[in-house]
Formats: sequence, structure tokens, C-alpha cells
Amino acid sequence: MPWIVGVSGASGTPYAAAVLRALLAAGEDVDLVVSRASRLTLLDETGISFRDAHWREDLRDWLARGADGKPDTFAPDLGGVRYWNAGDLAAGPSSGSYPVKGMLIVPASTACVAGVALGLSKDLLQRAASVTLKERRPLVVAVRETPLNGQTLRQLVALDEAGASVVPASPAFYAGATHIQDLVDFVAGRVLDAAGVGHGLYRRWKGELGGGAQGK
Repeated sequence: MPWIVGVSGASGTPYAAAVLRALLAAGEDVDLVVSRASRLTLLDETGISFRDAHWREDLRDWLARGADGKPDTFAPDLGGVRYWNAGDLAAGPSSGSYPVKGMLIVPASTACVAGVALGLSKDLLQRAASVTLKERRPLVVAVRETPLNGQTLRQLVALDEAGASVVPASPAFYAGATHIQDLVDFVAGRVLDAAGVGHGLYRRWKGELGGGAQGK
């Protein structure tokens, strides 16, 4: 069974790329949903135009880039990816009978958070998230916004109460980050931790002070 990965319009497309690469490296299958707003963000942050007719080519270009924007940093294998158009409400992930392990929304915009918390289905991303919650499957929401107002905080609490895991895109520094990719990978790793997917994206805390400094 695949994991659904939804990419919303929030800034943070490198987070989504890191999660996708790690899922595929772990041998997981992925059902990918890229919102219309996220295409604008992807274009702004990477210069890549994500096109339905050429999604595999564009996705390979995206996942091959490092967080610093350098092309051909990674060599992703897209064999386990299935792509669904965000406007296709008849797609597999729109139904609870479609078998999946769960869903990761990374990055999650505040508009996406609101739509999922209110149970809206304005596109496939929101519909798939609602289905994930009603079927009691794991839903991880990597919210990427600052500052957060009271309304969004209440919506995040509602998602937590509904069974979702809320993972703010907040990188930590105890793992000894020396590059922007390290900070991105930490957040991606925490998203995968919440989903229970194994990875080696960051060095874990071992109870020894100064471990982060030793890695520099």
C-alpha cells in the first residue's frame, strides 16, 4: 500500500522533496498530489514548472535538486510514484476503500490546515486528508507558517483531536547541521518519524551534550 503525499502551496518545497526521496529510498510506494497553489510556489522556489503531461520529468528534476537549488544533487528513482491531478475528485485517494498506509501533507499551508480541519474537499488533497481521518489512518501535517494566529492554532488543535500528527516545519540544531540540506532533512525526518517510516536523514539525540558541535 502506498503513502499519499500532498504538497500544498506553503513555502517549503525542499521539505516535500526530502520526504519523497526518503520514502522512495525506504522502498515505500507514493501516491502524489500536488495542489495548484504549490505549483506556483515550486516555480518560485526552484524555477520548475510542474506539468500534468510531463509530471515524471518535472518531478525527477525537482527531487534531483538539493535544498540549495543545485541540480543533479540526488538521483531519485521514481518507480514507486503514482501521480494524481489535484482536481480529480474521482481519483483513488478520494475513497476510503482505496488502500493506503496514510497521508503526509508537507508543507501544509494555513489554508490547507483550515480546509482539512473543517472537513472541506475543495480539491483532491483536502478530500484525501478527510478520508484519511475518517478511516483512522495516520495523517501527518507539516505546517509551515509563522506567526500562527489564534484561528489557525485552534484548527491545529482540532486536527490533533481528530487523530492527526501536527509537525511544525521547525529545524533543530542539535544534530550538527552544517548545510541547509541538513536542516531540511531534519524536518523531513521528523515527518517520517511521525508516520513510523524508517530513515537515516538526521543524527538522533543520544543523551550526550556537545554531540552537535562534534559533527562540525
